Amino acid sequence: MNARALLCSPNLHSLYTSNRPPEKTSYRNIKPAPKSLRVWVYPRNRSGVFRVLVRSSDKRESSNSYYIDEERVSQNEVVSDSSTSSIVVPWWEEFPKRWVIVLLCFSAFLLCNMDRVNMSIAILPMSAEYGWNPATVGLIQSSFFWGYLLTQIAGGIWADTVGGKRVLGFAVIWWSIATILTPVAAKLGLPYLLVVRAFMGVGEGVAMPAMNNILSKWVPVQERSRSLALVYSGMYLGSVTGLAFSPFLIHQFGWPSVFYSFGSLGTVWLILWLTKAESSPLEDPTLLPKERKLIADNCASKEPVKSIPWRLILSKPPVWALIGCHFCHNWGTFILLTWMPTYYHQVLKFNLMESGLLSVFPWMTMAISANAGGWIADTLVSRGFSVTNVRKIMQTIGFLGPAFFLTQLKHIDSPTMAVLCMACSQGTDAFSQSGLYSNHQDIAPRYSGVLLGLSNTAGVLAGVLGTAATGHILQHGSWDDVFTISVGLYLVGTVVWNLFSTGEKIID
Repeated sequence: MNARALLCSPNLHSLYTSNRPPEKTSYRNIKPAPKSLRVWVYPRNRSGVFRVLVRSSDKRESSNSYYIDEERVSQNEVVSDSSTSSIVVPWWEEFPKRWVIVLLCFSAFLLCNMDRVNMSIAILPMSAEYGWNPATVGLIQSSFFWGYLLTQIAGGIWADTVGGKRVLGFAVIWWSIATILTPVAAKLGLPYLLVVRAFMGVGEGVAMPAMNNILSKWVPVQERSRSLALVYSGMYLGSVTGLAFSPFLIHQFGWPSVFYSFGSLGTVWLILWLTKAESSPLEDPTLLPKERKLIADNCASKEPVKSIPWRLILSKPPVWALIGCHFCHNWGTFILLTWMPTYYHQVLKFNLMESGLLSVFPWMTMAISANAGGWIADTLVSRGFSVTNVRKIMQTIGFLGPAFFLTQLKHIDSPTMAVLCMACSQGTDAFSQSGLYSNHQDIAPRYSGVLLGLSNTAGVLAGVLGTAATGHILQHGSWDDVFTISVGLYLVGTVVWNLFSTGEKIID
């Protein structure tokens, strides 16, 4: 017999009635039969047959034979000649581990944007208290991107070489501390505030490459679009949460409370991350064999990266198309992220509470559209559409949709229609999550962290320039000028993407 069993019964010595098996050994807990018999089996090979004889206190005997193999255990099945015994696994242990990783990444990005957008609301009472003009406000808003820009490529290299778990854990706790320190820095003076905001950008800068590295190892190709869409929708829901709760907290407790309350949530997330996540399936001892096989058969990123082939990466036209289009996309996106409440306040004449609450709708639309786009993209791929065509279709929607709706703003006088137009602009923008944001894992799965770091560096540069430029434009021009530049870049991105992008792997 290729198995060893420890039998426990209430009639045996207390040494053997312990409800847990010997330490240092993995086990399967088999639900007790009506005779209160508990069995732990330690297979030496892939399968085993054992027979259990039960003798009760009234001298009656009964027996059952069981067959267990590794494959059927992974499916929670045991073959028995009696229907009274079966393995029972709680539902949370059956939940796919790869989706646990996805949900933890989702929650990290939820916190990411909560901690980022709170400044776009708090900046209104802060600028009134400290006497900042629009140019100074633009400088403060853009200071976040200084650190964010510097750590994109470094974060990708770090994640691809040491593993995404460490990098993402570091990122969340780093930016959470910076968020908590923001009110203190503001009271000390503008230079201190700029430094702390840049430090916050350092933490958030490494988060996206780390996440991309982790998902490239955990998520099968056929689930790529929807998993990335879910994670990125965490950013949008973070914006929703931050914009919805910030006005209330400011009204009740003052603007510093926003930074203290949001920043403290990072510690809760870190505890869950350290106990539940691993950088890759190879490092997870709790992963069931069935899921491990599914991931191994359908994930392209398997071997760890020891060196980065920079020359090869930078010689590929689709890589430069990805970098350029990321710049075009993020120019408009980051302007709306940081300046939307100010637009509502100055142009649409909403008060602070209304500006925060109405800023929620475009981001909520993005969260819904991103997940819808992810399911549509994965469905098209599963039905035989080429990945290249799917990426081009989704990103074209992500460019032309916002371009169209932003051009309509200059013709709209109704605040309600303006908010609706913003929501439609952001909703179509979210299809980019199944376009360029999924493309890193398509064309270079082993180097997806580094590649995202490269393209997001261009995207962050657009955020730095666009956010700061908007402040200067508003001093000498109008919001129409701001939107015209964004529309022009969306159109350029559409042309470049459809000419040079691909969904096929070009770097092994």
